[in-house]
Amino acid sequence: DVHTHTIASGHAYNTIMEMAKAGFDKGLKLLGITEHAPMMPRTCHAMYFHNLKVVPRTMCGIELMLGAELNILDYDGHIDLDTRVLKQLDLKIASLHSVCIQPGTRKENTQAVLGAVHNPLVDIIGHPDDGRFPVDYEELINVAKRTGTLLEVNNSSLKPGGFRKNTRENSIAMLKECRKQGAMVVLGTDSHVDVTLGDYTYVEEVLKETDFPEELIANISYKKLLNSLKHRRNV
Repeated sequence: DVHTHTIASGHAYNTIMEMAKAGFDKGLKLLGITEHAPMMPRTCHAMYFHNLKVVPRTMCGIELMLGAELNILDYDGHIDLDTRVLKQLDLKIASLHSVCIQPGTRKENTQAVLGAVHNPLVDIIGHPDDGRFPVDYEELINVAKRTGTLLEVNNSSLKPGGFRKNTRENSIAMLKECRKQGAMVVLGTDSHVDVTLGDYTYVEEVLKETDFPEELIANISYKKLLNSLKHRRNV
C-alpha cells in the first residue's frame, strides 16, 4: 500500500508506528507513507520532509517508503516542494486538491497533470479519477506511459458517499484506456486511519469489471513496485 497518511498530515488519525504495525498485522510487505505537502491546510512544514532521513525504513517488521503527496498548484503543473527536498524522498505522488487549485476546463486540468507527469521526480499521479477535475485520459495515459509515471486507482475515491465525483465511471474509463495502451497503474488506499490499510474492496470491483491484467499493476508485489518506480535512488 503506497498511499497513506499519518497525524502529520493534519487530518489523519494514527502515528507512523501505528500505521506500520497495522500494515504488518495485515500482511503487507511494504507501506508507503505520503504526507500531504505544505500547501494543504494544517499539514506539515517542508522541514518535516527534509528531516525524514532520521526515520528508519524498517519498522514493526515492515518496509517503509516515506514521501509526500504533493499538491499540483497551477495549470503548468508546479508542485509545492522544491527539488532539493524531493530528491531525499522515497516516493512522490502528485495530486489535484480543490483547496490548492480550482478546477479548470478539461484542457487546463489535463495540462496541470501533464506538467506533474513530466517532472522527473514525480512517481505517481494520485486519484486522477476525480470528476471535479476532468482530464483527457487518452493523452494523460500516453504521456504517463512514455515518462514511466504510474496512475493511481484510489480505493478511497471509489468508496460510496465520497466527495470526489464520478469516480467509478472515471476509474473504469481510465483502466480501459490503460489496458488499451499497455500503461501501468498502482493501487492505493489513501488511508487516513490504520483500519483501512491494504483494503482494496472497491478497487477490486473496477479491476474485475474491466478485466484489467495483473501484469499492468505495479504494486502486485514488492519487487515489481520497486522496478516500476521512475526513480529508485533512495529505495
